[in-house]
Amino acid sequence: MFGAGDERGLSFLSDGGKVIVDEQSRAEAALCREIARSKGRSFYLASFCLAPDQRRAIHAVYAYCRVADDIVDLADRDSRDAAERKLDAWRDQLHEPVDPVARAFARARAAYGIPLEPALALIEGVRGDLSPESFFGWPELRRYCHKVAGTVGLLTAPVLGCRDPRALPRADELGIAMQLTNIVRDVAEDAAAGRVYLPFAEMRAFGCDPEALLQGRPTGDFAGLVALQVDRARGLYRSALRGVPALDRNGQLATLAAARLYGEILGEIERANYDVFRGRTRVSGPRKLRQAPVVAADFIRSAFGSVDYVASS
Repeated sequence: MFGAGDERGLSFLSDGGKVIVDEQSRAEAALCREIARSKGRSFYLASFCLAPDQRRAIHAVYAYCRVADDIVDLADRDSRDAAERKLDAWRDQLHEPVDPVARAFARARAAYGIPLEPALALIEGVRGDLSPESFFGWPELRRYCHKVAGTVGLLTAPVLGCRDPRALPRADELGIAMQLTNIVRDVAEDAAAGRVYLPFAEMRAFGCDPEALLQGRPTGDFAGLVALQVDRARGLYRSALRGVPALDRNGQLATLAAARLYGEILGEIERANYDVFRGRTRVSGPRKLRQAPVVAADFIRSAFGSVDYVASS
């Protein structure tokens, strides 16, 4: 089994903390980089704040998690049993990596001491999406967000230089914040696929009928319901970024950039008056670029242990 620090079968040598890769490893890293570039653009942009070795590792973490997510997202093209078998096979790649992405992820785990447990938890978390459940309230939805995204925060924390276990709950919170951002952005897309992730108790409180939502006809104070989720996500970002000082300087900058770039989705949703059914919310390239000075200011404030996250509106 490959665990943290276990280098058997891996195509790298450690030389004074540096990672030397062979041609096969370079090709595997390039594949992970392309997956991150094409499917996680904000994440990919933020990764340029990292040193090259960190960047390769972060791309590998993202790519491994993304493949697991894609297995579930494409499950409507296969039977559930087939998707279950694919997830089992992808989980097994953690122990005997043969796939190029799994091999790159194994190298990252060995080089940075990334724990195995969050990766196993993520596999089981996304497996739950093969038979989507309803969430009565925020506690249930938060647990789901932890399983499918908070775990990603725990996987990336060692790469970002976190060596203080007391900061790990903040890494978990950042993943939860990003997943909740995804949920709000994708309400219409999920409804079209027969899924509703918004808490049932909150839908009821705002007079929103789940069945009408599935048909693309939100009822009641739907804007108020979405605004509640936006405010909740902002609170999670704010709390998560209190852990930034525990990271190394590269990790701090990358985390601040990722939070600002991804959190801008919330600002776009606000500017659309919370109408997430008008089309998929996207943040333009120029608007992302305008976050650079904001990230720089956040970085300076982090040196004094003070970062207050509020996405622009």
